[in-house]
Amino acid sequence: MKLTLVTGLTGLLLLATIVELLRRRQLREKYGMLWLGLLFVVIPLSLFPRLLDGVADLLGVASGVSLVLFLGIVFLLLVCIHLSWEVSALEEETRTLAEEFALLRAEVEAERTERAEWTRRLDRTEVVSRDG
Repeated sequence: MKLTLVTGLTGLLLLATIVELLRRRQLREKYGMLWLGLLFVVIPLSLFPRLLDGVADLLGVASGVSLVLFLGIVFLLLVCIHLSWEVSALEEETRTLAEEFALLRAEVEAERTERAEWTRRLDRTEVVSRDG
């Protein structure tokens, strides 16, 4: 009974945390929905552990604890794969932006050099016309 209560309260605390992070826009909606969906499955199963044993029996798993452990590992593995995919996309975007920035910087530097050369030529012609 004590473990059921602790697990249920932990689930509710996590639910409140996810909702607050979503409210403050510190967690993107797609990740928030993922965690909320998980919590809406975990909280009832933690409050009614017999349901977990029934699901484990239906799936042919020896115990509910084994089922939770297996599903937890699969879930975390899928999250890791998804986050690796996101990081790869961000790395590619960062590389593209850095290349574009370098090209823009080179263009600006070329314009500055051209403008400085043009100004020097203009100054020389003014000096020659004053002297002449």
